[in-house]
Amino acid sequence: MPGFSYPLYLLFLFILPLLWYWYHKAAAEKKRKSITFSSHVFLDETQHNDLKKRERLLFLVFLLILGCAIIGVADPHIPLVSSSENVNLVLALDVSASMTAADYVPTRLEAAKSSAKILINSLSESDNAGVVIFESGTSSAAYLSSDKNRVLSRLDQVSVKTGKTALGDGLTLAVDMVTAIPAGTYIVVLLSDGVSNTGMITPENAAMFAKNSGVVVYTIGIGSDSPVEVSTEGVLQYASLDEAALRSIAEITGGEYFRSVNETTLMQIQNTIGSSIAREAEETSIQSWFFWIILILLLLEAYLRYGGRRVIP
Repeated sequence: MPGFSYPLYLLFLFILPLLWYWYHKAAAEKKRKSITFSSHVFLDETQHNDLKKRERLLFLVFLLILGCAIIGVADPHIPLVSSSENVNLVLALDVSASMTAADYVPTRLEAAKSSAKILINSLSESDNAGVVIFESGTSSAAYLSSDKNRVLSRLDQVSVKTGKTALGDGLTLAVDMVTAIPAGTYIVVLLSDGVSNTGMITPENAAMFAKNSGVVVYTIGIGSDSPVEVSTEGVLQYASLDEAALRSIAEITGGEYFRSVNETTLMQIQNTIGSSIAREAEETSIQSWFFWIILILLLLEAYLRYGGRRVIP
């Protein structure tokens, strides 16, 4: 809803109907006192009526200028999404050995990267994006930036590592990155296909850190319903998905957990997340709009007075 910094100034708007009343009263008095001596009565009366209409138009323009000036001085505000309501989004991507599994085409990691591009491209020009990768250790693949092309280029270079899954460490680094630049909304999208089995920080502690930092975390579990054999340091093992941990992280931070069963649903999930990003509109002053309207009305008045079809001969 619109608001005003100085609403009491709006009381001066009551002057406008009074001025309109006085104008009509003066015009009626002038008409009663006027006496026409011309022999061309019909022509004089037509010209007189035309002049009255034009004078009335000029007076209406004057009232509009006065009304806009009063509203402008009251400093109106309306809800608008401003630069302070931009979004910082960081993708925390699991690059442990199990992400080489080919149950996604061509692999889990490549399918995750493709869907992440959809999400990053859905951001507005002034939003910031970044990429964190994690396995046994964590690192920044693309620092937080509004340059989406650079972020996407760095994302293309991400490859699978041979380590385990430090889920808590990866989330913590993502929270640190996403809050590095002030914004209205902080979002982390965490993609993983495994169980947190290494690292210094537990997923629960990382989730609490995100919550206390005002970061919403959306978690995505990657993996098909059937077990997939992957190689970690030369040893064959089955990849498993800790849905409970991912769901808990999302619930703690106010986000949502998604289960992806193939590359198609993974892209649909990313589209859902992109459309669910909330941008809270803040009260923004539109005072300057009314001053621009006044300028246009003043130009209109000058044209009516002195232009090709001037009101006053």
